[in-house]
Amino acid sequence: MTSIRRYLNFTLAGVLVLVMALAVTAAYLITRHEMEEIFDAQLSLQARVVSALVDTDTTPRTYAAIAEQLSQPGHFARWYGQTGSFIDKIGNPKRYIHEEGMLSLGFWDAEHRPILMGPRWHGEEAFPAPSETGYRWQRFDGHRWRVFSMPIEGGRWLSVGLREAFQDELSNKVALGNFVPLLLALPILIWLTARLIRRGLAPIGHLSSQVQTRDEKDLSPIRVAVPRELQTLRGALNDFIDRLGQTLERERRFTADAAHELRTPLAAMKIHLDNARFGEPSALDKAYSGIERLQRVVEQLLLLARLDIHQERPAPEPVSLSALVMDLAADLWPLAESQQQELEIVEGDPVSVTGNATELGILIRNLMDNALRYTPSGGRVVVTMGIDEQHPWLSIADSGPGIPESMLEAVTQRFQRASDQRISGSGLGLSIAVEIAERQRLSLSLANRDGGGLAVRLEWLDAVV
Repeated sequence: MTSIRRYLNFTLAGVLVLVMALAVTAAYLITRHEMEEIFDAQLSLQARVVSALVDTDTTPRTYAAIAEQLSQPGHFARWYGQTGSFIDKIGNPKRYIHEEGMLSLGFWDAEHRPILMGPRWHGEEAFPAPSETGYRWQRFDGHRWRVFSMPIEGGRWLSVGLREAFQDELSNKVALGNFVPLLLALPILIWLTARLIRRGLAPIGHLSSQVQTRDEKDLSPIRVAVPRELQTLRGALNDFIDRLGQTLERERRFTADAAHELRTPLAAMKIHLDNARFGEPSALDKAYSGIERLQRVVEQLLLLARLDIHQERPAPEPVSLSALVMDLAADLWPLAESQQQELEIVEGDPVSVTGNATELGILIRNLMDNALRYTPSGGRVVVTMGIDEQHPWLSIADSGPGIPESMLEAVTQRFQRASDQRISGSGLGLSIAVEIAERQRLSLSLANRDGGGLAVRLEWLDAVV
């Protein structure tokens, strides 16, 4: 469909033409039927009147006078004498109206022999005699006639007929009389329809102009008034604008995050490399440490960007929490060994949860990695899991310095770190963990341990089925 307006214009114009044709056809058929009933009534009435003019005592002079009155120019009535031969009654026939030629009548005796035939009802043969009372269609001399027949006194018969062509002519005139006004009104109706369609579609144009004139800086909701049918479309556009604003905000935030976090390590690396150029031996080790920190920052930023883009929650699947934690512990064991730390997994009954294994692995790995990084050499990290009231949970407790109570809520925000800056990091680990926990319908809480260190607890909001 290239144009709604063009589609509506052509479709409604076609509908108008079709309705007009149906209306004219219906008028023609109804008129023809009604006229047939009216003509039938006229035929029976005329037959009654004519039957009262003749009886058994009617003289030949009377029949001759009737034939003379029925005769028309070029078409004479015929009276059949007592011998059975017919007599043309030639006088000075008159015709008062052209349509008289469409009517005729005839008399027959008890043996169905013709007595008197009106114009056009005789020739080589006379009009067929009736056999029963009532109406019938009769073809004679190439024309169809609507005939009413009735018996009269003395066993004789009378028929009065109307040619079908007369009825067709009147029906056509009535249909044409209905068709011409409609035909004249059709252009006006099409023009009015086009105007109404243009007016009805105007709100779509206004809504389109509101969207077309905007740029990426104008993300305010569309406030233009629209009819009820377009309110859903306006709401969908506003939802799209809102989602677009969120996407652009994520892009701006990611750009700001990257600029904020990469500026410092790059500057520090430049300083260390400059010092190395001037002969400071330890500068290369410091530069290498800066590269490692920069690599971790880039990985965390990319991960955070992917989480921002994919807002839909992945399809849940059964995940063995015990097996997942053991696999992650095996990956992190070299890190713990290099720092003379103890990484303990408290095994109990197997715990299974519903979620996305990839995101759960990223979440738990981040938390375990943070715990190991902030735990001093010789410290201990304990991972415990279980089920309370049908809700699985997992706890990661370390023996590090903990977090000041005033910072417990702030550290889950991007680039927020605890006051202990001796440990290199980007300040993104916990913010990533919080975002994944929300996507996986988990509750994440932080608490300082009484004996020192930090405990992170994950609790599944959905009960085990």
